[in-house]
Amino acid sequence: MPQLDERLLDDLDELRRLDSRDHVRALATAGAQVRAGMTMAEEAGATRLTLDDRPRAVLVCALGGSAVVAEALGVLAEDHGPVPVGRRSTAPLPSWVGPLDVVVAVSLSGRAPGPVTLAAEASRRGAQLLTVGAAESPLADVCRQARGVHVPVPPEVVASRTSLWALLTPVLVACHALGVVDCGPDVLATVADELDAQAEACRPSSESFVNPAKVAAVQLAETVPVVLGDGAAMGVAARRAVAGLARTARIPAMPGWLPDDASQVVATFGGPFTAAGGQGVGGHATGPARDIFADPFLDAAQTPPLGLLLLREQGADVPPTQTALAEAVLQEARDTGVRVHEVTGSGGCQVVRLATVVALTDFMAAYAALGLGLDPSTNPHVAALRTATIR
Repeated sequence: MPQLDERLLDDLDELRRLDSRDHVRALATAGAQVRAGMTMAEEAGATRLTLDDRPRAVLVCALGGSAVVAEALGVLAEDHGPVPVGRRSTAPLPSWVGPLDVVVAVSLSGRAPGPVTLAAEASRRGAQLLTVGAAESPLADVCRQARGVHVPVPPEVVASRTSLWALLTPVLVACHALGVVDCGPDVLATVADELDAQAEACRPSSESFVNPAKVAAVQLAETVPVVLGDGAAMGVAARRAVAGLARTARIPAMPGWLPDDASQVVATFGGPFTAAGGQGVGGHATGPARDIFADPFLDAAQTPPLGLLLLREQGADVPPTQTALAEAVLQEARDTGVRVHEVTGSGGCQVVRLATVVALTDFMAAYAALGLGLDPSTNPHVAALRTATIR
């Protein structure tokens, strides 16, 4: 069973030593990324895409850590207008893409084979092309040849896990101009301010009993975590959180979102990872009860408990039925001894709520890694995989 050392989370010297590439500091630049992204998108001409009317459809080409751009845009576009947003990570390009559509290709390095290939094919079909990535890259070259709009990312941005808003902001700026989403300058300015506020609350010098990201890390790092999003937007945040737990903290987790995944999540509450060891026929335990006095160093390792991280929205547009279902899931979790932690995104609109929750869970994954004595910036197994597959 993993053991998180809370003392590490409040030892600034040790945090700096473990965090070899300033992962936590990079996360704290999210607000600045939004402001820089707005400026760079405007300078690149993202607000002047050459379409006479709304596009028929928008296709976002992204993979890996950049895929959340497509997911977030799709959710934000659903409630605003009639323009569907699709996602594709690798070739071939869907057969319906043509001159009436906008294709957005996102790759931090500008070298991801899927987005580059899809952008080139979109250009050949006459689709309007918007790309976001490194300034001098194959993706930028494809965009220039297509006479599209390429928005470069700042050169200091080096990892997709810490640069979500450098990638997403230019896409939101362009899609707002096209009438696909409602994310004007005032909204994005609010997003930047909220991200700054989260960075302040989750700063390394904030002690673990008041720092919301450290509290969440302590709650979940020693569990088998299920991350459940309350609604579609929080479903995007849940998948982002699970990716962060896996990639940054090396903790496997299961994502879900309400209402679709309520049954399969609640079903796990009666399994071997709950405090009672699972309930069999007639309510009898099928496994041994957890020994709260067991010494993790002297006694045999115990099965880690199930943990539930519920990501919620608070706003006037949240349906009462959604809130009622979330409360029912929480009650079931507490009744069966699941370790529960809630994170609530508040704000005037959906993108602001999404930003606050994603920021907190990004910090949470980083602190979970640090509390386990791991470097959140690097992973030798991922490096070995890249060496084996890129030749």
